Amino acid sequence: MTGPGARRGNEPVFNVPTSVLVAITLLIIVHSAMVFLLDDPVEILLDFGFVPARLLLMFGGDPLNEILAHAQALKDGVAGARLAALARYTLEDDAAKPWTMLTYALLHGSWTHLTVNAIWLLAFGAPIARRFGSARFFSLLAFTAFCGALFHFFSHSESVEPLIGASASVSGAMAAATRFVFQPGAPLGPFPLQGENGYLLRALSLRETFSDRRALVFLAVWFGVNFITGVMSPAFMGGDTIAWEAHVGGFLGGLFGFRIFDPRR
Repeated sequence: MTGPGARRGNEPVFNVPTSVLVAITLLIIVHSAMVFLLDDPVEILLDFGFVPARLLLMFGGDPLNEILAHAQALKDGVAGARLAALARYTLEDDAAKPWTMLTYALLHGSWTHLTVNAIWLLAFGAPIARRFGSARFFSLLAFTAFCGALFHFFSHSESVEPLIGASASVSGAMAAATRFVFQPGAPLGPFPLQGENGYLLRALSLRETFSDRRALVFLAVWFGVNFITGVMSPAFMGGDTIAWEAHVGGFLGGLFGFRIFDPRR
């Protein structure tokens, strides 16, 4: 049987854009190299992760002495020693390393961290790649990674803890997809079209996005989940925190920067 609603015999069941597979493969290669080839990946995380306080050096700031004084004043001697060691390693060479606002997105702290990001990138990166094409898809990922780092910087400007993970870029892809996947005919909207046509419809304007019930529910759930995980993560992760500010920065970058990259403006 043939027709517009039938699947062609040679069409793969899992039709993932090549650019999405390349992005996920790159993340896997980087993490595998850190796990299996390096005795101690901490230096890589510190050198290529985004350290907010390091960016202050670009603007003439010198946070090292202030951070060392704060470390010395901490009642927990172990925590103070760790903070001082991080501050010396990341700040004593006076290198701002602005490129880490992008490279941090290639690094992950665990296989679980990587797997979660890969799954979400597979789900929401695919519609973006189909609509944008490879070059614009990767440009959006880089832009939203930068937005995530910038948002994190404004929230934690004197932190020497490295920010790592592709979560800001993944959040940006989610937000960008919100602009076109919920209207009628789109993949997640009513009466979805067959094939690629559903990904190429006119995108919603910001006003229409904030008026669309499906899009609003998605936005509300996304921000709610990130708020809850940001507040509750120290209690369930042994004191570690989720960098929800970076997620929000990436999400807002994808939502408001969508038109910059959309080839169907």
